[in-house]
Amino acid sequence: MNEEELRRIAAALERMAPAPAQAPDWTAADAFVWHTAPDRLDPVPEVARVDLALLVAVDRARNTLLENTLQFARGFPANNALLWGARGMGKSSLVKAVHAEVLRQGLGLKIVELSREDLPTIGRLLAHLRAARDHRFLLFCDDLSFSHDDQHYKALKAVLDGGIEGRPENVIFYATSNRRHLMPRDMIENERSSAINPSEAVEEKVSLSDRFGLWLGFHPCSQDEFLDMIRGYCDAYGIEIGQDLLRAEAIEWQATRGSRSGRVAWQYFTDLAGRRGVKL
Repeated sequence: MNEEELRRIAAALERMAPAPAQAPDWTAADAFVWHTAPDRLDPVPEVARVDLALLVAVDRARNTLLENTLQFARGFPANNALLWGARGMGKSSLVKAVHAEVLRQGLGLKIVELSREDLPTIGRLLAHLRAARDHRFLLFCDDLSFSHDDQHYKALKAVLDGGIEGRPENVIFYATSNRRHLMPRDMIENERSSAINPSEAVEEKVSLSDRFGLWLGFHPCSQDEFLDMIRGYCDAYGIEIGQDLLRAEAIEWQATRGSRSGRVAWQYFTDLAGRRGVKL
């Protein structure tokens, strides 16, 4: 292979490599979204979230996560957190609401959202966050889970364990998942039953959740909690409705949906607000 061929190969490899992302203007917003192809951090001027006081039936998780986040924002040690459990019970809403409360208390904290599909690029993202030493970052991944042949979980160790560099001192990682161990139970059992060494077959994936210092569980709400959620929304937005009528309509709404959760409560309230001509 001659020198000209080597130059062409080097040029081709350079074209294939992702262009380095430009450092964003961190003063442009308090929230950013990580995108790839090309790498970039886009500011989010207004985050879609609810007030922390409106999150009902998650008191313990709310208090624990808020205290952990405040510690981190003040420059003290804090744990990565995994929020797991029932769908629609406010896991991602709590993360965004806690971030808003930290800002309300006058502390500096940027939230950066990372999609599960972009986990393989997390090393490049962490390099940008590590370089911005004057800021502290809450790195957030919503609906995190892994399938049987999914290798993305290996990239996640970069932020949980940090390798030889260690996790950047100015970064903390929060994730939400419907699964406590981040992979389906039937896949755990299938791998154990077919593995040569069942005790080690899924250890690497299952132990990934153990790397989160905080595990916060979310469970289905009771009917009273469901009604309290809706009543809280009504009070916050100034919608007057009798308790008997609210109860009857809300219970009928949950019956048609076949489930009861914070998400279903908000869906009913959205319908109620629309019928009453109230903008949210």
